[in-house]
Amino acid sequence: MRNILFLIIVTIVFMNMGCANKRGDKPKVLIFSKTMGYKHASIPKGIEAIQKLGRENGFQVDTTKNATFFTEKNLSQYSAIVFLSTTGDVLNENQETAFERYIQSGGGFVGIHAATDTEYDWEWYTKMIGGQFLSHPKGTPNADFIIKDHSFIATKHFTDTIWNRNEELYNFKKLNPKVNVLITVDESTYEGGENGDFHPMSWYHEYDGGRVFYTAAGHADESFEEEKFVKHILGGLLYAIGDN
Repeated sequence: MRNILFLIIVTIVFMNMGCANKRGDKPKVLIFSKTMGYKHASIPKGIEAIQKLGRENGFQVDTTKNATFFTEKNLSQYSAIVFLSTTGDVLNENQETAFERYIQSGGGFVGIHAATDTEYDWEWYTKMIGGQFLSHPKGTPNADFIIKDHSFIATKHFTDTIWNRNEELYNFKKLNPKVNVLITVDESTYEGGENGDFHPMSWYHEYDGGRVFYTAAGHADESFEEEKFVKHILGGLLYAIGDN
């Protein structure tokens, strides 16, 4: 009888230990918006929009500009991390290592707009996010975005193939050919494109154990009040969160 009781206690202890090591039942998302270069005025609107999405879709949203928060222990509580128009060299080597281990342990990542204008010397990050910002035409030209994949969670709400809108239209270098492209932009509809006939603007992929979604849209305040764009972001967040 004592042996049976002992086995029951040990089993309960190990079950509780396993539960303690899991992320909470309610997913948590961290928005990181540190800038070491150009600071987009739309960042507060982006934070506000994602917080609203969290309230409406059952996930908690934390925010920080403080890179010292990037430790393995701190990051392990989050189902997804959002780089919201970060710019420049925002993490040191130890913080980079913590972030890599977060992704390798199955974490999710969402990059919005200038997240590709970040960490140019960190090759792992470049491959993870899918490319590097190169340049953009002046202003926010009107252009046709082409929906290439209507089946993915971040684009399934588009009923048409053409998404006409104004945007700061990024040109890219070091594009990762292994990503799954969701949206391209038609360079014939504006001036200043430098990626040719196939100019990706949003994509996703599994990378080094984690899930990654990126969209180049989101320059202006108005983007985060645009229903189609906000649903696009929500889909990317839900993909990044996954089963975490």
